Amino acid sequence: MANADAGTPPPAGAGTDDEGLRAQSTFNALMRAMAEPGLIEKLVIPPCVPEALPRGLAAVAVTLADFETPLWLDEQFWSADEVTRYLRFATGAPIVEDPARAAFALVTRATAMPPFTWFSAGSDAYPDRSVTIVTEVQTWAAMQRFELTGPGIATAQSFAAGPLPGDFEKRMAQNRALFPRGIDLIMTSGDEVMALPRSARLRGTA
Repeated sequence: MANADAGTPPPAGAGTDDEGLRAQSTFNALMRAMAEPGLIEKLVIPPCVPEALPRGLAAVAVTLADFETPLWLDEQFWSADEVTRYLRFATGAPIVEDPARAAFALVTRATAMPPFTWFSAGSDAYPDRSVTIVTEVQTWAAMQRFELTGPGIATAQSFAAGPLPGDFEKRMAQNRALFPRGIDLIMTSGDEVMALPRSARLRGTA
């Protein structure tokens, strides 16, 4: 049988199938990262991500955010029209100005993370109604190393990421003290992701 012409359109639904597979792959990677804090997973990057939005952050947002999950953007993202247009179109999530209303917060880089007190840590009755902060780091090979313990970690897990805020260890300790309330943190670097859920205990080792 002769090959179809190059100009022949793809079968109906082909793009939708690809999109679904991409979203499922990234969702599975995020679930593994949340279940095993400190584990680095690969993301599948969606198409047409604007240059001003790190690709990993885009993958996480497109996979997790929807019309029921208000999205907060830091000033750099908020002022980039191509970023807000992309996120509104790709996620359907309402973009809010008040960080306390956000289900997800996208922060340009880890060193620019606002105080955790800006965001909802959930309540005793509904601890799941807290924010997940998603931010970008430059490297997993930073000089500052940490040890993680807690659910999903057999003994202890070592990790490094950077650069991070100078008070990062203190912030994470204060966040862990709120458990089962607290903020979940997802960090991306390029097309890789690592998660620090509120259940993780973190201690600097170097």
